[in-house]
Amino acid sequence: MKPGQTQRRPWIVGVSGASGTPYAAAALRALLAAGESVDLVVSRASRLTLLDETGLPFRDAHWQDDLREWLARGADGKPGTFDVRIEDVRHWSAGDLAAGPSSGSYPSKGMLIVPASTACVAGVALGLSKDLLQRAASVTLKEGRKLVVAVRETPLNGQTLRHLVSLDDAGATVLPASPAFYAGATHIQDLVDFVAGRVLDAAGVEHGLYRRWEGELGGGSRAT
Repeated sequence: MKPGQTQRRPWIVGVSGASGTPYAAAALRALLAAGESVDLVVSRASRLTLLDETGLPFRDAHWQDDLREWLARGADGKPGTFDVRIEDVRHWSAGDLAAGPSSGSYPSKGMLIVPASTACVAGVALGLSKDLLQRAASVTLKEGRKLVVAVRETPLNGQTLRHLVSLDDAGATVLPASPAFYAGATHIQDLVDFVAGRVLDAAGVEHGLYRRWEGELGGGSRAT
């Protein structure tokens, strides 16, 4: 690092194969809007989910073009909804176990898994590290950094619940992808942004994704 240069400390964002790729897109947009750097890991399973939910591919060789198109799309599938700059994003292939985030000496602020599938939850809870996403999560825990796991599944069986308790015991924040309605949602994007906003709340990153509760009944029914 050159004298006077600030060390880059990104948030690692892992996208697993659970349904809910709009949650990941909203969280990524908000992190970048807040001036945060992002290291992105998109699992192999999540690429199939992304293709199914949006019709968009995510390819390692074309990740910048694919990411721009994905983040520009609204939760309703409309392209060109958002204008996003991705200069502060670094992409790591899910199969690259020699990547920066695989080591505890690699500087990061923490990790957000959005959305987190039950398979991903199990892998992290058991310390399997079968791909870079799971390995980066294990590293985040062992280094005592913030790990937010936005699990997206229903119903939850006993095995998954035990895995989630294990993650909580290990210091992770377990955050079910459960939209709320008190914020006055009028569009699917509002519901998506609420979940993404709660993820950023857990990470301590400022944002303006949803209207916060102010202790006044009926506030969500009024236009903002």
